[in-house]
Amino acid sequence: MLTRKQSELLTYLTNHMERNDISPSFDEMRNALGLASKSGVHRLVSGLEERGFIKRLANRARAIKILKPLELKNNINQIVDSVPDTVELPLLGRIAAGTPIEALSDPSSYIGVPSNLIRKGEHFALEIVGDSMIGAGILEGDTVIIQRADQALHGEIVVALINNEEATLKTLVKEPGRIGLQAANPKYETRYFKNNEIEVQGKLAGLIRNY
Repeated sequence: MLTRKQSELLTYLTNHMERNDISPSFDEMRNALGLASKSGVHRLVSGLEERGFIKRLANRARAIKILKPLELKNNINQIVDSVPDTVELPLLGRIAAGTPIEALSDPSSYIGVPSNLIRKGEHFALEIVGDSMIGAGILEGDTVIIQRADQALHGEIVVALINNEEATLKTLVKEPGRIGLQAANPKYETRYFKNNEIEVQGKLAGLIRNY
């Protein structure tokens, strides 16, 4: 099943290659789909290739071959219109909802999430390890969607970086002269730090759970 953006790209590629002898450039694809960067185009092209709709020809610039017949386009659009639009976010690995684990890493993969979970600004995804936030409905194995931010209000659930070494998901507690990271599980005590020991990396924006 294609996302709406994948379907839009396939339609654009098909129409462009009917009028021209070569496939469009990545900049042309980016402009046609209204994307902010070429990295988004690369992910869409890779998604179409993985699903067998197109093939990139090796060692040739601007060389994409359409594998699925054009007459399938309308059927594809009908399928896509029946599912929510999705956005691909970088998956930055695992984060502890319990004992803090290693700090956030570079993205090793991407995950498609419903666009209604996305607010303004930059977002990323993390997989939850541990049980300290079960009282907030966040379970081990869940994927949380994080809105990147360097500030948060008292009581918000945040990704906090501790001493530039450990990352954890907790409720932010602001008190005079110190910051607390509060669990949503009575098994864990609230941990307190000096203000300069905690760096907010983002705020909880949504959650995805597989059953």
